[in-house]
Amino acid sequence: MKFAIKHEIPGRLRIHLEQARLSVREADTLLYYLNTLQYVTKAKVYERTADASICFESDRETMLQALRKFQYTSVEVPEQILTNSGRELNNVYQEKLVGQAVWRCASKLFLPFPVRAVWTAVKSVKYIGAGLKSLAKRKMEVSVLDAAAIGVSMLRGDIETAGSIIFLLGIGETLEEWTHKKSVGDLARSMALNIHKVWVKTEGQEVLVDASAVKKDDFVVVYMGNVVPFDGIVAAGEGMVNQSSLTGEPLPVHRKEHEYVYAGSVLEEGEITIQVKNVSGASRYEKIVTMIEESEKLKSSVEGKAGRLADRLVPVTLTGTAAVWLLTRNVTKALAVLMVDFSCALKLAIPISVLSAIREAGSYHITVKGGKYLEAMAGAETIVFDKTGTLTKAKPVVKAVVPFCSMSGDELLRTAACLEEHFPHSMAKAVVQAAKQKKLDHEEMHSRVDYIVAHGISSMVSGKKVIIGSYHFVFDDEGSVIPEEYRLQFEALPEEYSHLYMAVDGKLAAVICIEDPLRPEGADVVKELRKAGLKKIVMMTGDSERTAAAIALKVGVDEYYSEVLPEDKAKYVECEKHAGHKVLMVGDGVNDSPALSAADVGIAVSDGAELAREIADITIAADELYEIVRLKYLSQELMKRIHRNYFKIVGFNTALILCGVGGLLTPAASAMLHNLSTLMISLQSMTNLLPEDKTA
Repeated sequence: MKFAIKHEIPGRLRIHLEQARLSVREADTLLYYLNTLQYVTKAKVYERTADASICFESDRETMLQALRKFQYTSVEVPEQILTNSGRELNNVYQEKLVGQAVWRCASKLFLPFPVRAVWTAVKSVKYIGAGLKSLAKRKMEVSVLDAAAIGVSMLRGDIETAGSIIFLLGIGETLEEWTHKKSVGDLARSMALNIHKVWVKTEGQEVLVDASAVKKDDFVVVYMGNVVPFDGIVAAGEGMVNQSSLTGEPLPVHRKEHEYVYAGSVLEEGEITIQVKNVSGASRYEKIVTMIEESEKLKSSVEGKAGRLADRLVPVTLTGTAAVWLLTRNVTKALAVLMVDFSCALKLAIPISVLSAIREAGSYHITVKGGKYLEAMAGAETIVFDKTGTLTKAKPVVKAVVPFCSMSGDELLRTAACLEEHFPHSMAKAVVQAAKQKKLDHEEMHSRVDYIVAHGISSMVSGKKVIIGSYHFVFDDEGSVIPEEYRLQFEALPEEYSHLYMAVDGKLAAVICIEDPLRPEGADVVKELRKAGLKKIVMMTGDSERTAAAIALKVGVDEYYSEVLPEDKAKYVECEKHAGHKVLMVGDGVNDSPALSAADVGIAVSDGAELAREIADITIAADELYEIVRLKYLSQELMKRIHRNYFKIVGFNTALILCGVGGLLTPAASAMLHNLSTLMISLQSMTNLLPEDKTA
């Protein structure tokens, strides 16, 4: 790629490509390529000017060499990124706004008055018709005010005022539509599926392949706790499928052979093989967009109050207009009141504030599924942490494999990894990663793998029953025994590690020692959460009392509970809610899903189980626990902005009405100032909420 450097400082380049303008596809392709470079921290591509701004951490020559190597044809960009990037949407609405402004100026300068009058009359039909429809339905909505203002101006022969009102309403509608579609699109893209590998069944074998390689009519195996990656028909097996992310229904539905399942739903119980019917990913994206636009459960109560208050203020404005006319018999003063309404700004600015806050959260790699969760986050008093993968690092590592039989440690690790790779828990990932590092390849030599939530897994290998899990599961539930000759070795197991037990045919075969290091920012995050207003910080874990106490002391939580089951976490959350507290739950595993569902706001770690991510209301990146602190401040700032917007809207519009009644403003000036204030408040509501010191 040929380019020229326009501006340069250490770690940042601004370049100009040697072409007049980039197409939307070319701009998206270049941006995708830049974001795939590990040393690029931030990149923007401007298609109109053919410029790119790049922040990077490598040396200058490495960055320049990567730019020289770039070719549009050599980069394979996922089709859904090109289709749903949002860049084309921005171009369409920018051109639409410019076109409206240019037409307004040109018509006033070059069109004769009679032609403008006819054009204004034609355009007014849309608004007057909408107002009449609202009245026919016995509803007093904003459209009634717009229709009355335009209709009265037309009847008085005040074409200029009517034209100004129509122009400003058109600009407002375009901005509202653009902002809404962009915010919804950004949110939908952040919630889109991000599945890289799937199990494909071919000739009786299950093979792990790239999701991009799957074709229509392929057979894909979905295990319990995993997300259904494609739309398809159940070809074998049955299970309980949670479709809440698509339908909003909280209870899972039973799916068996010949029934349809949708991409993005989660298999809570059972195991199914689906015949793929849609691999593009577009259907999932469209469903999320529809869900965001239509589902009332996503709206915060302040948004609902704003909408209801806006509708209630329409009759007040109409009554005020009539009262001014009756008292003064001055149509101009009455029109000045009619031109100003509170409802337009309330209905526009408040939802835009919420959608913009969700977009801002996305810039910090936080996915928020609706405004109601930000509102609940702002008022939360109690936060409950699962330990593993949240307060501790998301990637535990295997430190040792202690054999309790004649098999070698590597052979035991190979068997454990063969079973554990089917389940997305952090401990399971540690076992699989350890086997991979030792290059312990394994064939699928086991039968069906059963997962017992919060306990362990069970399967048959070479005709022998193999179980892996906690002490309680292996010894208490399954009745496994420790070979007598290894008793002393068992008692000498290192206490600083978590232990994963594996038994074969009822006898302990191995103990896998796993270290789950505490997140370095854990203690500081707990302190910051207290500063942000959380009064009770709790840790709950299935680990032993010894391990839990050590972690709780280091982190500084108010309370901790050890050896708890999933239902215990959910019960604690429910008790806190019954006590009148808003509760946040942070977790990453399948066993956290009941508590995530029960909490006012469920927060999942993005590296955790897919079931947890789907059920959770908010997802944060795995490598940054400070995001919870940012989210708390963000939600608090959002509520402050909403309340400030209420005062601004009511105060400014009241002042306009008083100026109109006093004869200080003409109806056209009132309409212009009202619409401009609405647009200014809406545009200000689109700006970021968090100052730099809250994002560092």
